[in-house]
Amino acid sequence: MSAPRFVRKLAAALTLATAAVSHGGEVVAPARFDFRDEAPAMRGMTIGPIESGCHPGVGYGTKAFEATLDELVGWGANWVSLTPFGRVGSKAGLGVDPKFEADVRTNREAFGRAIDQAHARGLRVLVVPHLWVESGEWRATIEPGDDEAWALWEASYTRYVTAWAEVAEKHHADVFAAGVELRSWVTTARAESFRSVIKSIRNAYHGVLTYSANWDDAEDTLIWNDVDLIGINAFYPLADGPNATLDAMTARAASTALSVRSLRARFRKPVYFSEVGYTTRPDPAWKPWEWPEDLDHPVVDEAAQALAMRALLTPFVNDASFPGFFVWRVYADPNDVSQEPGWGFSPRGKRAERILRSLWRKPWPGEKHARWPALAAETLGSPR
Repeated sequence: MSAPRFVRKLAAALTLATAAVSHGGEVVAPARFDFRDEAPAMRGMTIGPIESGCHPGVGYGTKAFEATLDELVGWGANWVSLTPFGRVGSKAGLGVDPKFEADVRTNREAFGRAIDQAHARGLRVLVVPHLWVESGEWRATIEPGDDEAWALWEASYTRYVTAWAEVAEKHHADVFAAGVELRSWVTTARAESFRSVIKSIRNAYHGVLTYSANWDDAEDTLIWNDVDLIGINAFYPLADGPNATLDAMTARAASTALSVRSLRARFRKPVYFSEVGYTTRPDPAWKPWEWPEDLDHPVVDEAAQALAMRALLTPFVNDASFPGFFVWRVYADPNDVSQEPGWGFSPRGKRAERILRSLWRKPWPGEKHARWPALAAETLGSPR
């Protein structure tokens, strides 16, 4: 390896991003992310949008959002995940309404600014379009019905997701997710039609493509050969009952790490956590899918949240083949505490924040040995 190339690779592994520069006030994004030429550990945080008309001037692309970015850089983060939403009436899947709180044009312009603002701070950006189901049902259960209804759903979802792919392409987002938790689509015979969606995204977006599976259906997802990175929403249960010890939960996490490693070996692609986190309540790693508001008299328990996050993440950050994770989540305005109650997922200002700061500020084996980009290079061509 020539000296100049060695210097470039070393700099990429240490800085993880080339900071954007400004020419005449215009933000120029860092070079497009290519996991075959870098060894980045994804120290990532999801930043939720605030798009309500009741909260003007504090969502994506605003000064308030920049304050959140600056906080995360101070924590040691080097990636952020941004999550635009589309509305679906129910699991009948009659179509996606791209308007979410504000009008579509306003949201997309603000979202593009948010990508630029992150890049200006040297942060990489993952874009994950989500579906908000108005009926309260889980998007994983969307079931349009017969072939004709599925075709209409596919067309509507394709329009929705490719519109966001165009925004991601225009602003050079580093990774784009084709979907999140779409179990009824990508783990069944309907998966072939999702491959058509992926082709449409590839035509609009030319960077690294991923998909975010729920933790309990990643093994059954049928479209991993069609994307570049395997994403898991990693809300793993680490306990079978209350009052689990750190050692017991860490042992469960180590077993989970073996299954993740098996998935990586099976598809010969990097596997990262596109979402990970626990709520701030007692025993959050026991039945983590239970929302505190559905429980009687939820109690805030910072120590329990921090313990669960430490137990899950420790085996993974010590695995040289693990690219990293995105914590779920903080919000676009750091001073707005109305978005979720104290027993929610956010680690901000809690003991879990200290856990993240500690994990993010130390070197990880994957950065030293660059195992995961080397693995990807064996099986994948240049990003399309």
